[in-house]
Amino acid sequence: MDNIKNTDPEIHSLIQQEELRQATKIRLIASENYVSRAVLEATGSVLTNKYSEGYAGKRYYEGQQIIDQIEQLAIDRAKDLFGAEHVNVQCYSGSPANIAAYLAFLKPGDTILGLALPHGGHLTHGSPVSISGKYFNAQSYELDPGTGRLNYDTIRQRAREVKPKILIAGHSAYPRILDFKKFRDIADETGALLMVDMAHFAGLVAGQVHPSPIPYADIVTTTTHKSLRGPRGAMILCKKQHGAAIDKAVFPGVQGGPHDNTTAAVAIALKEASSDSFKDYTAQVVKNSAVLAEKLAANGFSLITGGTDNHLMLVDLTNKNISGKQAAKALDRAGIVLNYNAVPFDKRKPFDPSGIRLGTLAVTSRGFKEPEMIKIGEFITRIVSAPTNDEMIAKTAQEVTALCGSFPAPGLEHLV
Repeated sequence: MDNIKNTDPEIHSLIQQEELRQATKIRLIASENYVSRAVLEATGSVLTNKYSEGYAGKRYYEGQQIIDQIEQLAIDRAKDLFGAEHVNVQCYSGSPANIAAYLAFLKPGDTILGLALPHGGHLTHGSPVSISGKYFNAQSYELDPGTGRLNYDTIRQRAREVKPKILIAGHSAYPRILDFKKFRDIADETGALLMVDMAHFAGLVAGQVHPSPIPYADIVTTTTHKSLRGPRGAMILCKKQHGAAIDKAVFPGVQGGPHDNTTAAVAIALKEASSDSFKDYTAQVVKNSAVLAEKLAANGFSLITGGTDNHLMLVDLTNKNISGKQAAKALDRAGIVLNYNAVPFDKRKPFDPSGIRLGTLAVTSRGFKEPEMIKIGEFITRIVSAPTNDEMIAKTAQEVTALCGSFPAPGLEHLV
């Protein structure tokens, strides 16, 4: 990064510090991952110089001969990978993608029904602090208080009551596989469109270790980072009949010209996700998640739903007599990075909740397997048991650094 160093030493130094942090810490944030060097290079390529309002073959600016081919490659690869009839790859991120999906089919005040934010839903599924909760009549369903899982009979009853125009299936902190057929049946019964937000598990779908929502949903939104290991972007996949409405909602509905450097990086990530090695990767993600969940449960941690089917788990720390925020801060000092998170029926405030959320995407990308998951479980148990023991935290941080040194992070191998 000599050019950055010569132009802006301060930014150069900060980037180097972040590189070192990502290389030497155990990253368990469920929405983070490592991208390949190829994806990194595409995001920093000359494609960032372009402006390309419109769609392939229908641009408002000239000079799009190369850009059209790049965008079409990304579209074709997404169609092939997921079996989708229509794909829009221009969305800047997951939240704008969800808003575009609403714009395509709803008017202000129309009803949407999604999983409540404190129960694992996303801000854009109707939270009152989000535009989705301010512009629409946002209704929610919750997890069953007895099982901590989705109760499809209850969701059906809720849909009958509120009659949503869009029924949303998807989550940001639910550790179980969704039953897309049941959601489809509920949508059909109540006259709703079914929208699935697979931002968290899209890579698991691509790797064929998680059921696909494509055969059941009218609209599917997803980010391109997280489990897909691509750049920070998003896609909307839908039935062919909805393609024109989706495209119009994305541009000019909620955004201007696409980020062509991101589109190229998405295309690369989709090519990588079609490989056999990516299937192996996603299978290991699920194995690692299950082993870590089992280890934490054996050490007395209370896991929401009792375990996990995907890459993430949500842990209620109430029985450990520590808040999620306090635990997350202590773990971060020990080199273990995750986020504090509300749990269903949480009695604490969102900024200092009872739980933590963790996932296995990033650690699996750097080659961690079952033995390392057991070790991570031991680290977490140790820190949560004594969050103010500075000596023990410092010792754990050294062990974390040593462990990470044996598993170079993708794209950061030069730091080993």
